[in-house]
Amino acid sequence: MRRHKVCDIPVSKIMRQWPGTVRVFIDLHLHCIGCPIGDFHTLSDAAIEHGLSAEDLCHELSAVLAEIARAGRGGAGRRHRS
Repeated sequence: MRRHKVCDIPVSKIMRQWPGTVRVFIDLHLHCIGCPIGDFHTLSDAAIEHGLSAEDLCHELSAVLAEIARAGRGGAGRRHRS
């Protein structure tokens, strides 16, 4: 299985560059928003730290980023978890 590129990006950079991804962090009850470690933790690190599957979290964020790109909204897209 191919590793998602978003897995290796620090979570703070993901949320700054694509604000629409913040909803995923909120929906999953991740406390990454405003966390000082966010500049150092990659998405994979954050998943492991919170007891989640890194693969699943990376896939979820990749799907949100694809939606944002399709919508052409820069970083403003939002996806609600089902």
